[in-house]
Amino acid sequence: EWNAKHFRLFVGNLGPDVSDSVLEAAFAKYSSLAKVKVIMDHRTKTSKGYGFIAFEQAEDYLKAFKEMNGKYVGARPVTLKRATSEL
Repeated sequence: EWNAKHFRLFVGNLGPDVSDSVLEAAFAKYSSLAKVKVIMDHRTKTSKGYGFIAFEQAEDYLKAFKEMNGKYVGARPVTLKRATSEL
């Protein structure tokens, strides 16, 4: 369950090697990180290539967007966007 008050980012271009724990470790430096979810393919048990992260504070959300967009998480550079859909 996602908290509607949190600030969420869509994380794209994730490699099949990226799990929730890998994504969480990449964004752990932001103290208000609240939740991480990599969307998995149930058949192959690997990442579908995208996920979501949520922050309690707008400052961390904006800082993470500026600092992490294009940075490598696993073997690929990630693309970040504002998450707009409900999970």
